[in-house]
Amino acid sequence: MSRRKKLAQHSSPERWLVSYADFITLLFAFFVVMYSAAQVDKRRVGQLATAIQVAFQQLGPFPTTGNPPRIDPSQPGLFTNPPPAGAVPASVGNGDLVSLRQDIERALAPEILRGEVAVRGGPDDLVISLRELGFFESGSAKLKDASQPAFSRMAKVLAESHFNLRIEGHTDDVPIHNSQYGSNWELSTARATEVILLLIQKYGVPPETLSAAGYGEYHPIADNSTDTGRAMNRRVDVVVLHKPAPDVTAAQTHHAASN
Repeated sequence: MSRRKKLAQHSSPERWLVSYADFITLLFAFFVVMYSAAQVDKRRVGQLATAIQVAFQQLGPFPTTGNPPRIDPSQPGLFTNPPPAGAVPASVGNGDLVSLRQDIERALAPEILRGEVAVRGGPDDLVISLRELGFFESGSAKLKDASQPAFSRMAKVLAESHFNLRIEGHTDDVPIHNSQYGSNWELSTARATEVILLLIQKYGVPPETLSAAGYGEYHPIADNSTDTGRAMNRRVDVVVLHKPAPDVTAAQTHHAASN
């Protein structure tokens, strides 16, 4: 009996605190792990938000009104107001086709929404399609007067980027024969040349960074059996090549010195 009484005297009524403390420690560790897993790359979130915004501006059923805040991927967590639609953004200057595409899409946002311009990218280039609907009269190589503001915004962005450009003329498969052009080859080549002359003479794009090509109806991007497809095929593609042009300033200095 004395031994049992001795053991009873040494037992503590607060032993449950040990188990409770262990439980609190485990619970704290659990929430630390959950909090760590919930942290995401804010830069990627910003890039995703920008991509969604551009997609809604181009293809969404909702018109864009005002200047809603936009997440700037270069400043994670910060909000900036985008430039007004059609505004010419700052110079690219970093040899980055992704940045150039974003600048072109902002500069030509109204024309993209109206289906007059399409922008698509590949692994080695960026293609800006100027469709006949918005830029040329049927059977003519001269730019429409109404298209000059849009062309100017695009040309200023491209002039600042210093990439090599290949201007490609394309037509549908409907034969052409008028007083100026006897074939689709001639029309497509004339349109490409007209765009190059404008870039050189009006916007100061160095000639050594430019080339022209006329493909006629032989490089379609849509089915020529429908009116919609033929309208998409009648275009001038401004192809921005991935490799930046040589040092334009040095080339211009050398040219001036030789004269």
